[in-house]
Amino acid sequence: MTHQLLDRIDQRTRLAGHNRLALLLFRLGPRQLFGVNVFKVQEVIPRPPLFTLPQLPAAFSGAADIRGRTVPVLDLARAIGHDTEGTADPGYLVVTEFNRSVQGFLVAGVDRIVNIAVEDIQPPPDMGGEGNYLTGVTRHQGELIQLIDVESVLAESSPRKSDVGSIVPLQPAAGSPQEVLVVDDSRVARNQIRSVLEQLGLPATLLSDGRQALEHLQQLAESGQAPHLRYAMVISDIEMPAMDGYTLTTEIRRDPMLRGLYVLLHTSLSGVFNHAMVERVGADDFVPKYSESELAQRIVERMNTLQRDS
Repeated sequence: MTHQLLDRIDQRTRLAGHNRLALLLFRLGPRQLFGVNVFKVQEVIPRPPLFTLPQLPAAFSGAADIRGRTVPVLDLARAIGHDTEGTADPGYLVVTEFNRSVQGFLVAGVDRIVNIAVEDIQPPPDMGGEGNYLTGVTRHQGELIQLIDVESVLAESSPRKSDVGSIVPLQPAAGSPQEVLVVDDSRVARNQIRSVLEQLGLPATLLSDGRQALEHLQQLAESGQAPHLRYAMVISDIEMPAMDGYTLTTEIRRDPMLRGLYVLLHTSLSGVFNHAMVERVGADDFVPKYSESELAQRIVERMNTLQRDS
């Protein structure tokens, strides 16, 4: 069954840009279903032998040799604090690629791939514990599916160091907008982007999905404020609940009151990112997650262009 699931991943990824999401469903115990975007999945295999590496953070269960490549491995249930008392050890490894890195997550079982309309994905409930690691919840055939924020899981299990020593603050330019609208469902990503903007001396409005962002921009326009005069740029994730980044960009370009906005797509989908799709929906630029120096460079380039044109 695992091989059949993986054979269908390429077909499912064609859903991008149609505000639909293909989820690989899996279980961490006997009951609850979890999901992860198949864009982030390289393969699913039975649990391989694990070995230790001295440099691995303590949260990792070890590493696996996947066709000659050393892949760090996390027990996902343990990483998010999910109760698996009385269940067998996880039997499958989901190998993922995002944020320019490859890592594996141990899961109890792999279920299937489902096609979900993004508008049917709701924000996660406000709760502690493993709720901090969710980006959304949805239902399929009556079953609750919780979407794991694998970026947050990895960030807390293996904190990364900044790739820049310091960022020089920009000098405010009279007559040009300074604020940046950030749209991302991952709290880790939002905090990372905000940190870069703060170092540059730029204010930010942070929202967690594309639908919120579109409604916010439309309300601004309807109140008489020109969104492109308030926001120097929109930095948007691609995969989000309610409305994905591709659809948000398309809607911005369709709306005469919004189409002047500069849109930078910022994605963790480093392995299969579709350059042609970015151009087709009308984004101005993109940058894969996550490099502070590269993101800062793109923001500075945009601000310098605005200053020259003002």
